[in-house]
Amino acid sequence: MDIFHVQIDLINILLFLFSLGFFIMMITVSLLSNSEGETTAAKRAFFASILLPSPYLILALTVFPGKSIIAYALIGFTLLSALIILFPFKVRREPADEKISEKYDERDVVFVRNRLKEGSERFDEYYKRKPEKLEPDNLFRSAPGLLSPDSGQADPFMYSSTAASFIACDNLIDICDGPVSEEKITANEEDISEYIKNWVKRLGAHSVGITLLKEDHKYSIAGRGEKYGKPVANNHKFAIAFTVEMDYDSIRKGPQAPSVMESAKQYLNAGTIAVQLATFIRHLGYSARAHIDANYEVVCPLVARDAGLGELGRMGILMTPELGPRARVNVVTTELPLVLDKRKYDSSMIEFCRHCKKCSTVCPGRAISDKDREIHNGVLCWKINHEKCFNFWCNSGTDCGRCMATCPYSHPDTLMHNIIRFFIKHSPVFRRVAATMDDLLYGRKPRPMKLAKWEKVRVKSN
Repeated sequence: MDIFHVQIDLINILLFLFSLGFFIMMITVSLLSNSEGETTAAKRAFFASILLPSPYLILALTVFPGKSIIAYALIGFTLLSALIILFPFKVRREPADEKISEKYDERDVVFVRNRLKEGSERFDEYYKRKPEKLEPDNLFRSAPGLLSPDSGQADPFMYSSTAASFIACDNLIDICDGPVSEEKITANEEDISEYIKNWVKRLGAHSVGITLLKEDHKYSIAGRGEKYGKPVANNHKFAIAFTVEMDYDSIRKGPQAPSVMESAKQYLNAGTIAVQLATFIRHLGYSARAHIDANYEVVCPLVARDAGLGELGRMGILMTPELGPRARVNVVTTELPLVLDKRKYDSSMIEFCRHCKKCSTVCPGRAISDKDREIHNGVLCWKINHEKCFNFWCNSGTDCGRCMATCPYSHPDTLMHNIIRFFIKHSPVFRRVAATMDDLLYGRKPRPMKLAKWEKVRVKSN
C-alpha cells in the first residue's frame, strides 16, 4: 500500500512538471510574440498556455482506478512524440549538377519590358521576337503603375520617400565602375577576404560570401540604358555577394506603402555598400564593378546562392537561413584574388518550402505556384509567374511583399525563432510540424500590420 502511494505521488509530480513546462513554454511564446507586435500569435499562445497543461493538471488532481496507467501512457506519448518530432534524422540530398540551358537575357525582365514605349524601335523589336509577351505586358501597362497616385495603396508622402531612395540609388550608377589605381597593392588572399567580409558587415551587410563568377551568373544581353541589346562583357573571376536586412515590421505592412518604402531604402543601402566595396578594390589596383539596382550584369540571387548565402525557395528569390526572403542582395565582381566560400546546400529549406506553401496561399496576385519544383531552363526550381506578380504591383502601386511577410523564415532573428530554425534544419519531421505550428499561431493568412502613427500624414487642404 505504501509503494502504491509513493507511485501515485511520483506520477502526480511528473504530471505537475509537464503541465508547468507547457505553461511556461507557451507563456514565454506569448510574451515574446507580444513584444514583436504579433498580437494574434500572443493571444493564441496565451490560450495554448491554458489548454495544453490542462490534461496533465486535471489528471494530477483527480483520483480514480487506473489513473497510473493513463498517466504513464500520456507521459510516454508526450515524450515519444517529442523524440520523433525533434530527433535529428540525417536526410540530406545533395544538389544535382546544374547547368542552365540558356543564359538569362535582361531584356526579358518585367521591369525592363515595362519601360518599352509603344511604337519605339525597341518595343517593335522585342515583341517581334517575343509575341507571347505582348498581351500580359499590355495588362500591367494599362494599370496605374508603381508609385502612381492613382494606385490602390497611394500615399503621397511614403511614395515620395520611396522615390527619393530610388533616385539616390540611380545616382550611384555612374560610380559602380571606374578607373583602377596604377599601383597594385597585394595581400594574402585569406587576409583580404576576411578583411572584406568584416568591413562589409560593418558597413551594414547582414551576410557576405565569395564565389567564382560563372557564365551562368551573367546576363547574356543587357536590358537597360545605353547598353540595351548589347552582349554583357564581364571578365572578372570572382564575385562577392552580400545581403542587407529588410525591416520586419515594414514588410509586414505590405502591400501598403511601407513595404515599397523599405525596399527602396534597402536597395539604396545595398547599393551604397557595393559602390564603396568596388571603389576600395579599385584603389588596391584591381578591376571591380558594383552590381546594384537598375545596373546589373549578373543575376544576383544565383551568385549569392553559390557564395553560400542561401537557397532559392518557392518564391523564386534567395532564402537566407536567418532572414528567409527578407533580404536584398547585391554583388561586386572583381579580379582581386580571393578565398572562395563553398555553397552550403541546405536541403532543409527546400523541403520546408515544399511542405509550407504559405507564400502561395497569401499571394494576392496568385503568382506563386503551390506545385512541386519543375525543370525551368535546365534547372529544377520553382518559378513564379512574373507577369501576374508585376500586374498586382502596378495596380497596388507597391511591391506588395505579402510572400516575404508571411514566410515562417522571415520571423525576427531572435532566440525563440532561431530554436525553431535549428530544429527545421535538423529534423525532417519537425519541418512538417513547424509549418502547421506557424499557421496555428499566426494564421494561414495573417493580416497586414497596421500603419504606425507617424506613417499617417494628413494632406492639408487648400
